[in-house]
Amino acid sequence: MNNVVTPPEHVSTSVHSAGNVLEVRDLRRSFQQGGVTIEVLRGVDLSVAPGEIVALLGPSGSGKSTMLQAVGLLEGGFEGSITIDGVRVEKLSASERTTVRRDKLGFVYQFHHLLPDFSASENVVLPQLIRGIGNAAARARAKQLLTDLGLAARLDHRPSQLSGGEQQRVAVARALANEPVLILADEPTGNLDEATAAKVLAEFIRLVRARGSAALVATHNIALARGMDRVVTLHEGRLAANR
Repeated sequence: MNNVVTPPEHVSTSVHSAGNVLEVRDLRRSFQQGGVTIEVLRGVDLSVAPGEIVALLGPSGSGKSTMLQAVGLLEGGFEGSITIDGVRVEKLSASERTTVRRDKLGFVYQFHHLLPDFSASENVVLPQLIRGIGNAAARARAKQLLTDLGLAARLDHRPSQLSGGEQQRVAVARALANEPVLILADEPTGNLDEATAAKVLAEFIRLVRARGSAALVATHNIALARGMDRVVTLHEGRLAANR
């Protein structure tokens, strides 16, 4: 569904609170192409409150992924400020940024990026072990998350033995494994058929709410976006609030 929404006039997309999980101020990103400067982000402001699920709407090529890469500390070259869970992150060292990604953020992508030689359970255990969680506790949490997502009978199956929807459920469990304060999801159901996408997204929202995390979900699917707490649209490098 490549639906394109016509955004309203530019208005504030912030939820004003000293305790916001995410604060983005005047975020800018431009690229040079053939001697021409292309401005992808042109002064984006956004706040996400604890426990809030925000849809980032916009057509392909609108800059949604670029914005998530900035917030996820996955790419440099940005201007502006980013505060995650009270910590200004845009000028942190490489090792400090890695720690923030590991301890504060969870990621879900359009393509699941599961490790093919590991079982569903092991894919969820691994990020916990990297954080220093003990093996028994990590396995127990992985089992609980996957069970909550309807995969109790698939714990020992490798990704190649799972359907597309099941693989994406494992990716959701992995994103939640380290109890992040913020989940960043980039077209998390874009590779699924419409019925499966709706089901996986409903499970994602339910589980994120149950764990008390916040989420910023990039999508071009208006119908799915309406199931979230708030919708903002990226248009010509700026954000506009839909509701």
